[in-house]
Amino acid sequence: MGIWSNLLVLLLTCTIFHFCTPDPNDEMCLTHLSQSLQDPLKNLQNWTKSSFAKPCDGFTSYLQGATCNNGRIYKLSLSNLSLKGTISPYLSNCTNLQALDLSSNSITGPIPIELQFLVNLAVLNLSANQLSGLIPEQLAICAYLNVIDLHDNQFTGLIPQQLGLLVRLSVFDVSNNRLSGPIPASLGNRSGNLPRFNASSFDGNKDLYGYPLPPKKSSGLSVLAIVGIGLGSGFLSLVLSFTAVCIWLRVTEQKLDAEEGKISQLMPDY
Repeated sequence: MGIWSNLLVLLLTCTIFHFCTPDPNDEMCLTHLSQSLQDPLKNLQNWTKSSFAKPCDGFTSYLQGATCNNGRIYKLSLSNLSLKGTISPYLSNCTNLQALDLSSNSITGPIPIELQFLVNLAVLNLSANQLSGLIPEQLAICAYLNVIDLHDNQFTGLIPQQLGLLVRLSVFDVSNNRLSGPIPASLGNRSGNLPRFNASSFDGNKDLYGYPLPPKKSSGLSVLAIVGIGLGSGFLSLVLSFTAVCIWLRVTEQKLDAEEGKISQLMPDY
């Protein structure tokens, strides 16, 4: 029994030590994220270097907006805090992160492709910011993603078709950006039991087309417009020419009437 008792004590000690010992990856993640973000309203006053060294105590978090699980950061919710700055690529060091919500701020710059290393990430909400650049196709590596909300930003380029491979994806919103090109069928026209996304997920991107949005505008319309302009200008020329001829004929007729009047005055009466 003595051996089993010692093993039990050792196991409990290791477990407690694991919960109480800060993770250096989380510390690096939080330190760089704090440096890349600007907090003009001082909403994150307890985001200090000493707090980063030990942000969690088991399931207890010492940081505003952070939630802990087994001594690791597993959720960051920093929405609507008037934050500025950019998203640090070192955010990928929070390898236990399952939910990231930076919505309704004024964050700029691109989405770091390093977020692909957040393999446990299930919720990504970066909506209502000023983010720009391309939507990284590498996000498809985060196989547990079920929410991607990027609406009301300034993203450009194509929607990566690789995102359609995320079979758990149930919420997808890229509305009100500057995206262009076709909507991937793997997102716009999903088959089987996969959740489908309606037009509201893609609205507000004037150069985006394909189901569930209208198809691409035919280039034939431009040709018809050109032909119409040509016909219109030809008809206008015809009207002007006809009017000029009518005026010329009228003037000529008046001249002839005047000449006939002169001749009749010179002729003697019989």
